[in-house]
Amino acid sequence: MAKSGKRAATTARRDAAAGLSIIVPAFNEARGLEALHQRIVAVARRIMDKRKLAIEIVYVDDGSRDATGSILQDLPPGPVDIQLVTLSRNFGKEAALLAGLDHARHGAVQFIDGDGQQPPELIETLVARWLDDGYDVVYAAKAQRPGESLLYRAGKHWFYLLLNLGQPLKIPEDAHDFRLLSPRATAALRQMPERKRFFKGMSTWIGFRQFRVDFVQQPRPHGATKWNWRRLIGLSIDGLTSFTVAPLRAASVLGLLLAVVALVFGVQILVKTLVFGQDVPGYPSLFVGMMVLGSVQLIMIGVLGEYIGKVLSEAKGRPVYFVAEHDIRPARESAGDSAKPRAAASRAAE
Repeated sequence: MAKSGKRAATTARRDAAAGLSIIVPAFNEARGLEALHQRIVAVARRIMDKRKLAIEIVYVDDGSRDATGSILQDLPPGPVDIQLVTLSRNFGKEAALLAGLDHARHGAVQFIDGDGQQPPELIETLVARWLDDGYDVVYAAKAQRPGESLLYRAGKHWFYLLLNLGQPLKIPEDAHDFRLLSPRATAALRQMPERKRFFKGMSTWIGFRQFRVDFVQQPRPHGATKWNWRRLIGLSIDGLTSFTVAPLRAASVLGLLLAVVALVFGVQILVKTLVFGQDVPGYPSLFVGMMVLGSVQLIMIGVLGEYIGKVLSEAKGRPVYFVAEHDIRPARESAGDSAKPRAAASRAAE
């Protein structure tokens, strides 16, 4: 027990020395960024004073069309380094998370959305679970779901049910991208080269010691959510086809069930005709049968097409994102100093 405690303390010191990068993806969040930045900096200051942990904040502007870029340029670094990564266009949240991961300079990473609904104050709890308890992935999950419709909750439940089908590690249904990864978990995540990414699934799949922290999601302080039904459905399809082959297996099972139903129906018609002398129904049964089989075939072709599209995307090998500007602002700069971009290059050139 003594050796185990000493080894855990040594690991905690090593991890603390590796530092922490707080990654904040933002898309059209200009109205709330200054307040969010102040809260993150206040939390970072407390952690640095208590843990002697080197911290930086990495903001990723995912091709915003409002004043997000200019707001980020004017944010004072205070006691922490700030990186501003501006993407050349809107590539989506998964690409923005990868951009932050690629540019993070410290060993551990903490992801938090830029919309202000996830409390930055909870980062202290996640850090404590990492350094004090030795967990490698500490993820936040919604303890309550106010305002969600019954249809949304049902769709979400069935999505995760299909997503987790046959998986050795189950992805929690209420888990967020709001999570902390230790240095070795971060290193493992960086080894996953796929371009169509599903961050929640990937950070669960890597394994290691994982811990759940419940929180109550805060009301959005400004604007409206960017997630409509079209984008949610698109994200769900990308997540399923990028992370699991369950839809293909479901299509195979559906085809097998239809074959069994067709066999039973055929035997029933044969018995009625040969034994009881009943007439076989013509046009209606033929029409319904053709419609069912045609619909199932089209669904299967669509599912197969999604996977072929993913294979094509991986085969092309295009970069997940391009960087238009990359600005590093050291903590030693005062709040009034202006930061100048240090580099403007694509990710491929980096």
